[in-house]
Amino acid sequence: MRIRVGTLTLFAIALLCGIGMASAAAFPEKPINLIVPYGAGGSTDVMARAIATVSPKHFPQPLVVINKPGGGGIPGRVDVVKSKPDGYTILVGWGSGEDLTVPHQRPLPYDPFKALETLCRISVHTHALFVQTDSPHKSLKDLIAWAKTKEYVTSSVATKGSGGDVGLHVFGKFGGFKMQTVPGAGGAEAVTRLMGGHVDMGVVHPSEGLPHVKAGRIRGLAVMFETRDPAIPDVPTFRESGLDLATAGSVKGLAVPAGTPKEIIQYLAAGFKKIADDPEFQKIMKDVGQPVLYMGPEEYKPWLLKAYDDYGKFIKLSGVETK
Repeated sequence: MRIRVGTLTLFAIALLCGIGMASAAAFPEKPINLIVPYGAGGSTDVMARAIATVSPKHFPQPLVVINKPGGGGIPGRVDVVKSKPDGYTILVGWGSGEDLTVPHQRPLPYDPFKALETLCRISVHTHALFVQTDSPHKSLKDLIAWAKTKEYVTSSVATKGSGGDVGLHVFGKFGGFKMQTVPGAGGAEAVTRLMGGHVDMGVVHPSEGLPHVKAGRIRGLAVMFETRDPAIPDVPTFRESGLDLATAGSVKGLAVPAGTPKEIIQYLAAGFKKIADDPEFQKIMKDVGQPVLYMGPEEYKPWLLKAYDDYGKFIKLSGVETK
């Protein structure tokens, strides 16, 4: 009898494992949703749509882009966190300021590094400061001199608490003037505010500003990064312009809810690696000014944790209050 019970138990375990493996092997059986927690037209949205365009060559099911803007990019993340951990709901933009800077500034309704599982990194973007083409400020030095004569100056920014937002407050502190940022629902809205003359300047990713630079509506003054951005190679860095300011940029990665089966995570990461290596995808990204810098889950998670710590030190050392 003991042998029979043991045999039945082993059979049951084997059956359950077989069902789990079969489920993972059948994935995906329906379209996969790419959740963009920002408005249409921003850098994250553009990247997500580039991924969706190329995906039929690498996934048997469609990848569908769904925009969920508002609330500084947090509500869209919450929707992903609360979704079923089955691989059919993916956060696009994992590693942006809402993940690396905001948790240092205010409590969130979830723990970013416990509620989400890292899939991969697709790109890293710099932050750049733009002004209208007819602005009298031809350099960062000109802008700072003018700003010091004002009670305060204004700048549009993608979302509150993002890397660009923090960088702007540090810019004001280091430059010796008062900075008032105007956050929105993403980079596209920030550019629109700048072009409409509602703010004195704007900080967005070069890929978001590039179409309007080419159209002669805005121009770049400085890049908040260690090096110049290939999308706007003639624009100097803040450091080249005489101000010791550089952020870690904004990372465009992908994540799924915690609890997603490891086999599905590996499958998805492998598929996105194929997309990142696809010449068609690389051309689309180059045309919109977004560098492709793929990193798998094993490398990307520790990279994110270090970037999170670095941003925390940056915020603390600057003494900036953005709550």
